[in-house]
Amino acid sequence: MKNIFIKNIKGLVQAGEHLPDIVKGIECDKISIIENAFLALENGSEVVAYGPMSEWEGIDDWRDLEVIDAEGCFVMPAFCDSHTHTVFAKTREEEFVDRIRGLSYEEIAIKGGGILNSASKLQLSTEDELYTSAKKRIEQMMAVGTGALEIKSGYGLSVDSELKILRVIKRLKSSMPIAIKSTFLGAHAFPVEFKEDHEGYVDLIINEMLPKIAEEGLADYIDAFCERNYFSVDEMTRILIAGKKHGLIPKVHVNQFSSMGGIQAAIDQGALSVDHLEELSDEDVNALKKGNCIATFLPGCSHFLSIPFGDAKRLIKENVPFALASDYNPGSTPCFNLLQIWSLACIKMSLTPQEAFNALTINGASAMGLSDSHGRIKLGSSSPIILTHEIPSFEYMPYSFGENMIQRVFFKA
Repeated sequence: MKNIFIKNIKGLVQAGEHLPDIVKGIECDKISIIENAFLALENGSEVVAYGPMSEWEGIDDWRDLEVIDAEGCFVMPAFCDSHTHTVFAKTREEEFVDRIRGLSYEEIAIKGGGILNSASKLQLSTEDELYTSAKKRIEQMMAVGTGALEIKSGYGLSVDSELKILRVIKRLKSSMPIAIKSTFLGAHAFPVEFKEDHEGYVDLIINEMLPKIAEEGLADYIDAFCERNYFSVDEMTRILIAGKKHGLIPKVHVNQFSSMGGIQAAIDQGALSVDHLEELSDEDVNALKKGNCIATFLPGCSHFLSIPFGDAKRLIKENVPFALASDYNPGSTPCFNLLQIWSLACIKMSLTPQEAFNALTINGASAMGLSDSHGRIKLGSSSPIILTHEIPSFEYMPYSFGENMIQRVFFKA
């Protein structure tokens, strides 16, 4: 396997043996940068040595070694995208035009668009078609710095189609060099045939989908879209409890359009993360302060739907850890580029470049249970590594939105 030595690095970011698993409060604004540094990798991305160039002892064995002169460039851990819907059949640009013409996301959903639109298209697609299209998307994500991602089901909304998506994710896990976590989101919306029979669909999820998912080992997490016109707090809770019986950890959609007690209920069920949070009440913030989960904001969704951006600054003040993720999907966030998400978080959420970067790396890894291997650079870790083009500063990356400044991403061979 090829070994790599990167020398003369302008800034080696978040490299250290004692960096925390989770960053919160005033620590969010702090990052480690080693100036004029080196980094030695084996097998693609396994860290075997790093430090300032003044401590470099030279190279004894040049065999099978690639040497990269990174003068003027930064090296950093790759981004961790803890909330995506990467497996889908077709894009939904017609709804984009509907919103331009004045319809809201909720109005589009009520008339049969939104999640139900994606579900009807996916049900007609084969597993191979879904695998091929998702693989291409993930390759594009990797090229712009994503080093780990979570993928949800939820565009199936039937036993066969939900299993089809999860099997595709399982294939992607085994065939790609990027770390992938799988989430079962059968409770994404109520299918047309269950529009007036919510109890029947919840029963289908609990008694038919979950046992088959567990039997095939298809998911790591369980999710539900707890929101008005979707799943109630009680329905979400029942689904999460059932998922936990099959070994799935809760990781949920809450507070996108309204605050209805979903955060507290999810925390009570041991949720690893609570995601969206465009709406936050005082009660929600108090629940997060007392809980033990990662709040996850999705600024790409806020931008695309013209809804409020989550109040991450308030969570910093309240010492609550948070992550940032793409929410990549064909309806509300057709953007997988976490460089763009980094910029949006700074511009629209008033986060510093450091605060947003920590949320996209260390805390993003934590929101997927990958703290041991991703989100920072340390000896023995195999977190994918980003090498930038020549840039003037670390802060330039979110500042120069729209520019692809990533030269290369190293993955474990």
